[in-house]
Amino acid sequence: MAAATLFGRRAAAMAAAVLATVAGLLAPAAVAQLSTSFYSGSCASLESIVRSGMTSAVQQEPRMGASILRLFFHDCFVNGCDGSVLLDDSSTLTGEKNAGPNANSLRGYEVIDAIKSRVDAACPGTVSCADILAVAARDGVNLLGGPTWAVPLGRRDARTTTQAAANSNLPSPSSSAATLISAFASKGLDSRDMVALSGAHTIGAARCASFRSRIYNDTNINAGFATRRRQVCGPQSGATDGNLAPLDAFSSVRFDNGYYRNLLSRFGLLHSDQELFGSGGPVDSIAQQYAGNGGAFSADFVTAMIKMGNISPLTGSSGEIRNNCRKPN
Repeated sequence: MAAATLFGRRAAAMAAAVLATVAGLLAPAAVAQLSTSFYSGSCASLESIVRSGMTSAVQQEPRMGASILRLFFHDCFVNGCDGSVLLDDSSTLTGEKNAGPNANSLRGYEVIDAIKSRVDAACPGTVSCADILAVAARDGVNLLGGPTWAVPLGRRDARTTTQAAANSNLPSPSSSAATLISAFASKGLDSRDMVALSGAHTIGAARCASFRSRIYNDTNINAGFATRRRQVCGPQSGATDGNLAPLDAFSSVRFDNGYYRNLLSRFGLLHSDQELFGSGGPVDSIAQQYAGNGGAFSADFVTAMIKMGNISPLTGSSGEIRNNCRKPN
């Protein structure tokens, strides 16, 4: 009995510490807006519904965990985490889906649609598409062996967006380390956040069109690795543009620190990946730390995900709770 009581006290203390960490990562104004208990009274089943939907999706196709994570990143970097990336083009709206970084690349929309339908069946008109995407991204990471965390919630959905916003805000796979640092800093994310979030590339795949220049033109690449990737990606744009290669050469469906170990061996698939290590730049030491310490990577990844999830959320009476994630009400 005494041991059980002690365990209970320790568990409570740990839970309090986690909540304190989450609160500390939110800007003062956002603490009152986003909350890990936002739906505790209005949709207590939200997390279990999202988890169930993501479990089915990842079991059917493990890569989907990475795809949903990427959807969340692309949502947050364009006008904030407001579900705008989910909007279809229409006669009155040219959205983000067909922007250069997203067209024929972003995927998983139907997974979010299915989860939204189940959430609305349980809690009609209550939970935003933006929040569903935030929770789904967390679950995708965890289902592939990565960490879990309490997701601050309370976002509302954007009513509009523009293709230009996506084209101008999303970093390119050809970005330099300096460009990446600047792009992330403009969103309130520091260099450590940038390197940690780049570790999302420990899962998923990239299209030949995004790494062709890397494997044919870069010199800071392992020669054998480049040769293997050239087998699926021809030197000229065209027939092989859509061919896929794993972003993590050794464990593309396991969320771990293998991505950073790849960089130390010059196995980075994208130019922007390898920019994080090998040039003597300001982030080399961070990538090297993560390569040798998976726990440090996981902890910093969680911190960075919470910070990214707090980029310019619509709250209160701003925006709306979409009935259909693909179009404004």
